[in-house]
Amino acid sequence: MYNILKGTFLVRDGAFKNWRLIFFFLALAILMIASSHAADRKVHNIALLNEQFKGLRSSYVEIRALLMEYKMESVIKKRLESKEIKASFDPPIKIIIKTK
Repeated sequence: MYNILKGTFLVRDGAFKNWRLIFFFLALAILMIASSHAADRKVHNIALLNEQFKGLRSSYVEIRALLMEYKMESVIKKRLESKEIKASFDPPIKIIIKTK
């Protein structure tokens, strides 16, 4: 234990195996940290996309409600009154053309 704390195991003969092991663990640690950062980046990206989706969804619902209001017959009548266009009281006539 004293040799580990003092670090003499790294400089004596046959220490090349120890250095290889240390570099191997260092590479594994760097790989693990990089993988963790990539996963965190993806989680943040997903959260951002979810927020954008919620905003677009609320926009869609708002515009759809506005369109439903504009399609109502009473709103169309009010907008056409200024142009002096009124609704017809007679139903439309269906024209059927028969060809031989």
